[in-house]
Amino acid sequence: MDLPNDKPRGRRRRMSKGMYILPSLFTTGNMAAGFYAILEVVHATALTTVHLDNAAIAIGFAVLFDGLDGRVARMTGTSSEFGKELDSLADVITFGVAPAMLAWTWGFHLMPPVALTEWNIKLTQLGAIASFLFLMAGASRLARFNITSNPQPSNPGRPGKKYFVGMPIPAGAGVIAAVVHFQRGAPLESWYTAITWLAMVAAVGYLMVSTWRFYSFKDIDFSSRHPFRLIIVLGAVFSLLWFFSQKVLFAVALLYTFSGVFWRLQWIFRRRRQRPPPNYKEASQTS
Repeated sequence: MDLPNDKPRGRRRRMSKGMYILPSLFTTGNMAAGFYAILEVVHATALTTVHLDNAAIAIGFAVLFDGLDGRVARMTGTSSEFGKELDSLADVITFGVAPAMLAWTWGFHLMPPVALTEWNIKLTQLGAIASFLFLMAGASRLARFNITSNPQPSNPGRPGKKYFVGMPIPAGAGVIAAVVHFQRGAPLESWYTAITWLAMVAAVGYLMVSTWRFYSFKDIDFSSRHPFRLIIVLGAVFSLLWFFSQKVLFAVALLYTFSGVFWRLQWIFRRRRQRPPPNYKEASQTS
């Protein structure tokens, strides 16, 4: 026979088990957005390029869902191995396959034929290789993240959870989506812009597998007692995204990309300044 005090305990136990579903719901939303983006890319043609813009927007929402599932899991204490594995599989689909297909279709497949037909075919093939390398780099980035408990960047600065080692795959996918959304899905029309896009896709893939550091935003505490400031900041961000989503997302994507390059260059120059001159080494050895 159950005592009266056992009923609240059982109810709390069931509620605590139900809390584990919350992060998985955001992960499911992430996967659904990625699947929708793939469908939109498949339906895109030279006359219906709005599908490409819809795919880019879907990837943007997936980035939001991906950030929320980890944040919710940490705030509610509901992190689990199942959730981590599900999140990694969802990221491969949403931030690997979907942006790779979007990058190839927008930058190469739907590009109008140039004067030399053979050159157009070569560009399409090179674009497919670059998009596949982007996918492989993203999958490798996830695998490295899963097996490394506390990775250290090659230019540590301030090691710890404040920085990611290599560009995270959601950010890499966000760069692809931000550029496509900036053009409203209108595909590239010249071979030199296609070559630039080829180099950019390859560069983003390299940044994901590099050991350069990128800010993780994990040190931002949303549970601090500053609700008024937080409301103002969130309101300003949502307003900018609502009215100027193309320019704002494009600028944010480029700034985040170049932030890793900036920290890397700063570390290189700092190490060169701190390196003792050759004459100093010889003098110390002879003495």
